[in-house]
Amino acid sequence: MGSQTPFRCGFETIGNATILVYDEGRPLLATDPWIEGSSYFGSWTLSHEIPPELKQAAKESPFIWFSHGHPDHLNPESLPLFLGRTILLPDHHGQRIRSDLERMGHRVKVLPQKEWVTLSPHVRVQCISDYYQDAIILIDVNGRLLVNTNDAIDRGWGRHVRKVIREFDKSFLLSLIGYGDADMINYYREDGTFIVPKAGLKLPVGQAVKHSAESYGVTHYIPFSTMHKYQREDSEWASEYTTPIADFAVGFESNSVELLPAFTRWDCETDEHGPIAPKPNDGRIYRPADFGDDWGDVLSASDQAQCRAYFQRVEHLKSWLDSIVLRVGASDFEIPLGQGNRRSLRFEVPRNSLMTAVEYRIFDDLLIGNFMKTTLIGSWPRSGLYPDFTPYVARYSDQAEANTSEELDRYFEAYRHRDPWEFWRHKMEMKAIDFFRASVAGDSPAYSRAKALYWAFKKAV
Repeated sequence: MGSQTPFRCGFETIGNATILVYDEGRPLLATDPWIEGSSYFGSWTLSHEIPPELKQAAKESPFIWFSHGHPDHLNPESLPLFLGRTILLPDHHGQRIRSDLERMGHRVKVLPQKEWVTLSPHVRVQCISDYYQDAIILIDVNGRLLVNTNDAIDRGWGRHVRKVIREFDKSFLLSLIGYGDADMINYYREDGTFIVPKAGLKLPVGQAVKHSAESYGVTHYIPFSTMHKYQREDSEWASEYTTPIADFAVGFESNSVELLPAFTRWDCETDEHGPIAPKPNDGRIYRPADFGDDWGDVLSASDQAQCRAYFQRVEHLKSWLDSIVLRVGASDFEIPLGQGNRRSLRFEVPRNSLMTAVEYRIFDDLLIGNFMKTTLIGSWPRSGLYPDFTPYVARYSDQAEANTSEELDRYFEAYRHRDPWEFWRHKMEMKAIDFFRASVAGDSPAYSRAKALYWAFKKAV
């Protein structure tokens, strides 16, 4: 197939987490189209350039689907390009993204939970949201199923997805799998030593691909949602922990799943397919000042009051954290939370990005950008900010305004009501996983054995 000519019905994968779907010879749907600019306060750029014809196809797509609010998925610099298109969104409790987009003048449609919605004669979609403010989308393209889980993990929807997959002869899993840098890994101990992340183990990515794809029962896997590189001077260090595309094949051996290139073109009438070969980005490194950050800037009195209110509103923090210290411009500002918990946090961060994160309620963007240094003070579990900081601040509070115990009860009840049995089963599973991760080192033999048993159980179920 020629790289310049779209097929009549099919799909292409490009960028970080973008699927371009075509029907009747025209672009129809683009998922999470980050096609311009950077993400996470300039920390991330795309690993490869997007060919002009594919960028144009994304712009022309009448339907745009966004999975969640992270800027490598819902990208602020790309978003204005889709005015006039129909934005498809998951059915999230709170609907913050819907409200924000409608205020910007976008036309928005919320997809019903677990229901097929027809977009064209040969394409239909099914969207599934979860309580972590993540979402996945199933795309039926002329009888071929795309399972786009992007950054999400199974939070009670896995059995349903596996059931749908069994209805298709050809199925494609597009899912974040890698060494693990697409998260907060800039941790330090109280004595100032760096905590090497699990991503530093460079465990064979292909083995994880095999286990995940086989557990779902798909026929193909496409590397997805991890095609980024670091470009700030203060986050470039994290480049050591990114996942090169070539590494997805390391350790991959499967009799039932085919590993496809990260950038793939597939004709859903003939099943002809082949790779797309975009140019790698140039690797230029930028100064923090290029994104408005000066590490010497200090917090004003009004900044301090805003930060204090931001963290103190999250009731859950008071039950397990004594304080948060913001080290900004070499000055420490302490925010008291609880008492007697024997642990505190220190965030060392430039003022501009911090105040932007606080004002717009996007603290996760600071964590994932990995230029902010996080120091764990006192007694901490091995799992760091999970499960008691990041979910409560960056997901439930920032995205859904659930801050008090009563608000959280209502929030979780809204998701539990959708599928009570699966919600309960998943919550019990996550409690066990969180306990294990907090107790067992990620580089230990016990961890490896337990993970192998976990995947064997998933596949059997």
